[in-house]
Amino acid sequence: MRKKKTAGYWALNIISIILALIFILPILWALAVSLQIEGKQIASVFDWFTPPYTLENYPSIIFDSAVPIWLKNSIIVAVITTFLTVLFSALAAYAIAKLPFKGSGFFFLYFLIGLMVPTEATVVPLFITVNNLHLIDTYAGLILPSVAGSMNLIIMVSFFKGIPTELLEAARIDGAGEITTFFKIVLPLSKTIIATVCIFAFIGSWNNYLWPLLCSMDESLFTLPIGIPTFAGTYSVDYVRPLTAGMVASLPMIIIYIIFEKQIVAGITAGAVKG
Repeated sequence: MRKKKTAGYWALNIISIILALIFILPILWALAVSLQIEGKQIASVFDWFTPPYTLENYPSIIFDSAVPIWLKNSIIVAVITTFLTVLFSALAAYAIAKLPFKGSGFFFLYFLIGLMVPTEATVVPLFITVNNLHLIDTYAGLILPSVAGSMNLIIMVSFFKGIPTELLEAARIDGAGEITTFFKIVLPLSKTIIATVCIFAFIGSWNNYLWPLLCSMDESLFTLPIGIPTFAGTYSVDYVRPLTAGMVASLPMIIIYIIFEKQIVAGITAGAVKG
């Protein structure tokens, strides 16, 4: 028999639809504005959604501006940051979760405390350190400070603790060293959580604004979050070209989210259950 839908069921669905509309409306508005003719007279908000429409704004942004350079920088920084974040977070999490050593609990607590420290509180000493290392205006300066993050490590520690210790001991009995055990046993069992950390790290790096703003002085090293506001102020006060650039910048993130939505949910669920 069909289960009767309760009032709570319908209320939850209605609230979900309202929240979905709240989040999607700005994206739809930006898309509609990006398809408008530049300089169009706007008398009300509804005029943004009325014809005539054009696709000429997109070739103009892609071929006649610095957006492709900023896009390339964002991709380079985000990809390398993601790779290094996953590698170092996984190695550190494996050591804390599966290689008991004196002070391992303290290190884990240290990273937990790190979640309470806002990024803005560390910007000044971080800038001084990077400047002393002569890494300002370099890819290394943009990438390295973003590699060490408490959240990704804590997620991996929680997951690794759920991997049976007996499985790792069996591998060691068969002669596998810690490196072999990590890469051939632990990592293949952790595909879900690795995918989740990859997505979190990639999106975090892609959307990072404060640190690239301080670290990149040369326009040729700007990432999209830094370049687009400059682009908007440089070319026009009109909404069309800046929002077209914004749509070009957000398209990779929208595609990644659509493709890996299930992995994000599955990874969070797995980490919570395993922990």
